[in-house]
Amino acid sequence: MRVLVIEDDASIAANLYDYLEGAGYEVDMAMSGPAGLTLAVSQSWDAILLDLSLPGMDGLTLCRKLREENHRDTPVLMLTARDTLEDKLDGFDHGADDYLVKPFSLKEVGARLGALVKRYRGQVAETALYCADVSLDLRTLTVERAGRPVRMPPKCLQLLRVLMQAPGRVIGHAELEAEVWGDALPDSDTLRAHVYTLRRALTAQGEADPIETVHGIGYRFVAGEDRAR
Repeated sequence: MRVLVIEDDASIAANLYDYLEGAGYEVDMAMSGPAGLTLAVSQSWDAILLDLSLPGMDGLTLCRKLREENHRDTPVLMLTARDTLEDKLDGFDHGADDYLVKPFSLKEVGARLGALVKRYRGQVAETALYCADVSLDLRTLTVERAGRPVRMPPKCLQLLRVLMQAPGRVIGHAELEAEVWGDALPDSDTLRAHVYTLRRALTAQGEADPIETVHGIGYRFVAGEDRAR
């Protein structure tokens, strides 16, 4: 996913950049309102993280210009220290999709980004997924590998669904956690443990492991011939 961060606090911007890049996002930065608006309208983004207190143009004005003057519907997650109900309603009135009060958890940023993008994409529901010799029936939540039934816990089924919906694409840790656990963010070992369980289920008969680890970033579902060498 391509994410634009518009934030003038250098330490917050650096933390967001490092976290999101490490989670597999492609990130660009702007540290003023005018620069942020220029980037927001000149390129294509999956989501925008927008601070409210910006030099040159405040975040509310930027968001309004993005919506009303430039007709962009890119999801916007506002980041601010203003925490009253009136402040939040003002943000939504100016076109924000979600609102996060500082200080915030980086994991929560990742979870909210994943949820925003999922809604924005409006993906059409599928009834079954097929990749290599693995199939997942989304109605019955049953998995087969080369015709043999594969049983696994519910969270592993959700992980498999996310990976199989984008075969070959590296999916970052934060995006996977948001898709599977939503707002109930897991601790740092939970995702790894579920991927391990998923792999064991898929390779129980000695088959090749279709899940590739991209160290420091995330995972991807690959057919044997696509595996990195």
